[in-house]
Amino acid sequence: MFKGTTPEPAYSTAYGCAYRADSLEFLRGIEANSINLVLTSPPFALQRQKEYGNKQQWEYVEWLSEFAKEVLRVLKDDGSFVLDLGGAYRKGKPIRSLYNFKVLIHLCEDIGFHLAEDFYWFNPSKLPSPIEWVNKRKIRTKDAVNTVWWFSKTEFPKADVTKVLVPYSDRMKKLLDDPDSFYTAKKRPSGHDIGRGFAKDNGGAIPPNLIQIPNSESNGQYIRGCKEVGVKPHPARFPAKLPEFFIRFLTEPEDLVADIFSGSNTTGQVAEAEGRNWIAIEERIDYVSASSFRFIDNSFSVEQIKEIHQSIMEGRSVKIPQGSFQELLMIMET
Repeated sequence: MFKGTTPEPAYSTAYGCAYRADSLEFLRGIEANSINLVLTSPPFALQRQKEYGNKQQWEYVEWLSEFAKEVLRVLKDDGSFVLDLGGAYRKGKPIRSLYNFKVLIHLCEDIGFHLAEDFYWFNPSKLPSPIEWVNKRKIRTKDAVNTVWWFSKTEFPKADVTKVLVPYSDRMKKLLDDPDSFYTAKKRPSGHDIGRGFAKDNGGAIPPNLIQIPNSESNGQYIRGCKEVGVKPHPARFPAKLPEFFIRFLTEPEDLVADIFSGSNTTGQVAEAEGRNWIAIEERIDYVSASSFRFIDNSFSVEQIKEIHQSIMEGRSVKIPQGSFQELLMIMET
């Protein structure tokens, strides 16, 4: 998949490799039509500067555009680009920035992506912000929704919604158990003609494009590793359930998933657990090194964890022993 010499990863696992690199330069070294899914959450265009680095709103679209051009090139024809962007306010004013919508329009109208669907991630555990307008003056509500744009290279990207069905509601379960008592086939006011087949058990309900996932991880192997080594966890981690949804929805086992702003590498962890090949690209070596903790289990001693971390920090490539999918799934759930 690389144009020239295969670069050495900071660490590798059974299914993937994590690289310490400039994402734009790294993408330019990948052959066209190589990747099934690029799923990432770049630094947002926020007014307050964050430690992981973020661009100002006025320069954000142009900055992200360079990455998007390369993503379009490296995606397979039926591949997808899923982009998580948080909202922001205009500087000093209680009105919203349009930067995330400008990204959407620019990538479609100027670069050549298609908007397959717009998703919205609702994080009920998000703290009230911005403080000035929400907490102090109390003239705005809590900002708790991120826009998640699902871009595609063609009008018909690979996708299978049956892989992400959600549990039926209690009412639907009653309908399935006894359709005659709870359901009458007839034409609805909307014009939909709902027949007897509506009572068929399909194994779950089709999910909406509003995804509700709390982001409140306080334990797990990643946090444990950070504590053991004495390093600060990445300040902007997204929950495993978010990449899990799109990886299951848009890829198949053995497909290749990439995260070009990998941070703590939640995407790689989920891809590994789902049997997908993956690459993670992150510029900061401290984030790369700490992200290796996602691939260890309780059998690793404190000394082993520290050795892995130190080796990566010093530029030595590490092969992390293969764990089972069940172990990774358990790690993700804790």
